[in-house]
Parts: sequence; C-alpha cells; structure tokens
Amino acid sequence: MNHVNNSQNYQIIDKIYESPNSLVYRAILKPDNQAIILKILQENYPTPSEITRYKQEYEITRSLNVDSIIQAYDLQRYDNSLVMLLEDFGGKSLQLLLSQQGQLNLEKFLNIAIKTTESLAAIHQANIIHKDINPSNIVYNPKQNS
Repeated sequence: MNHVNNSQNYQIIDKIYESPNSLVYRAILKPDNQAIILKILQENYPTPSEITRYKQEYEITRSLNVDSIIQAYDLQRYDNSLVMLLEDFGGKSLQLLLSQQGQLNLEKFLNIAIKTTESLAAIHQANIIHKDINPSNIVYNPKQNS
C-alpha cells in the first residue's frame, strides 16, 4: 500500500514504519527540499472517529513546544484520508536501532532512557498521557545525542 506517492507536494524516499493504524514515510517536501516524515492513516476510508482521533493527535503534537518531541508541521487531506507532516531530524526508531545493532551498551542505554524520561515528563506536564510508549515510537539520532 504505497498510495502517498502521487502527491505533488512531497516525494517519498522510503517507508520507515507500518502499524495497524498508520503508515510512516520519510519524504522530501517540495519545492524547498525539506526532509519530513509523513504519517498517513492506514485506512483509505477512515471512520469519523478515526479522523477525529487523528486530528486530536495532530493538535496535541503541535501544541507541545519541547525540543525532544518531534514537531508537527501540517495536517492535510489525502483523498478520503489525512496525512500528517512531521519533523525529520534524521533519527531512527529504537525498534529499528535494536534490530540493527542488538543490545545497547550501558552509556547509550542510559542516554536514551534519560531523554525518553525527560520527553515523557514534558508530555505529562502538559496533562497528556501518551498511551502508546513502545520502541517504534521512540526516535533517536545518535549523532545528535537526542
């Protein structure tokens, strides 16, 4: 299911994650060649409640002004669905990192654990409960140490 490729606003580079609810792509936003992440609902015809939940996710993400949390740039209609445009800071999910590198050394593990805890603390301070903390939702860029 690679139905995002037809857009005039962005060029897909690769699919980086697929869940039962959404597809996540790394892409380039035209015309400025800005690296972005696209998150699109998996269903071609999402229910009104799925659309509402997705809009709320976008608004919550956009409202969080925290360095360690990926920024939400825009929410656009895509056919009968929605696509969220998110910041791409060149990181990989913890799930992918673990599958490629195996067990983390203690220093890297503690660094990721501390950054994750700080991010969750910022989310909780905004009175938001994440509800889906897992290795595929933790994005880490070892070059930026964040």
